[in-house]
Amino acid sequence: MFVANDEFSTRTTLAGLIAARLQDDRADLRKQWFSGRKVRSFVLDDLLPPELVQTIHAAFPQPERMMLKRSFRENKHVAAQMDQYDPILEYAVFAFQDPAVVREIAAITGLGGLEPDAELYAGGISAMAQGAYLRPHLDNSHDRTRARYRALNLLFYVTPGWSEEAGGSLQLWDEGPSGPPRTVPSLFNRLVVMATDRNSWHSVSEVVAPGPRCCVSNYYFSRQSPETDDYFHATSFRPEHARGLGDLAMRADNALRTAVLKLTGNRLFRNPHVFQRGEGQDADS
Repeated sequence: MFVANDEFSTRTTLAGLIAARLQDDRADLRKQWFSGRKVRSFVLDDLLPPELVQTIHAAFPQPERMMLKRSFRENKHVAAQMDQYDPILEYAVFAFQDPAVVREIAAITGLGGLEPDAELYAGGISAMAQGAYLRPHLDNSHDRTRARYRALNLLFYVTPGWSEEAGGSLQLWDEGPSGPPRTVPSLFNRLVVMATDRNSWHSVSEVVAPGPRCCVSNYYFSRQSPETDDYFHATSFRPEHARGLGDLAMRADNALRTAVLKLTGNRLFRNPHVFQRGEGQDADS
């Protein structure tokens, strides 16, 4: 069983393992990324030693110690204030922000100027119990201050024995929410990296097993637009297969929230899902 020591050595060890694994499979991962699918992505299995991932999973808090996000759009528990939980969870989250890991991700995707998100704006950890879901959506286009574009989403699944039949699979909608999804089961010790541009419609199928299905997540940002022009939008949801009154209602909801954010910035609404560092604690500690 993996035993955590001091934070620096643990995060450095984790980051080194992740970077080495990415480097070993770089050619295959680049092939996946440049396959021509609209939602650019790659999948890497067996990212870390299994006993280490089991330790990370065992440290997950009970869902009631996390923030519940529940609406017609989503149903899941999330947390970003990582210093409230077992230190191994913070180590695991921030290992993906190590410069060596960022360099490997950049080498695979060909994206320059990638910056990891020390605030964990919509990142951190999540747990999805039976009945949880996430409707097809585009992620918020920017970071909290609207200074950088959201470029990549890194999802690391850590639930031992999880199967496709249990639900909670990532679904990538290459033809948009009106077409069929491409299903990526959230299997144990699997890393998925996906683009977060205006074509990156994705969802999570309903969890049908007791769960919870646990995930470590990160976003990378960039000061350059992922596309040829500038754009801005709030997180935008659509129903599966985008039909009927439900689709019209979600489109109206998306347009209203985007308009409000454009007019008010973060003055009217501040997303509480961020990592607030204590006094004297910097992003590298």
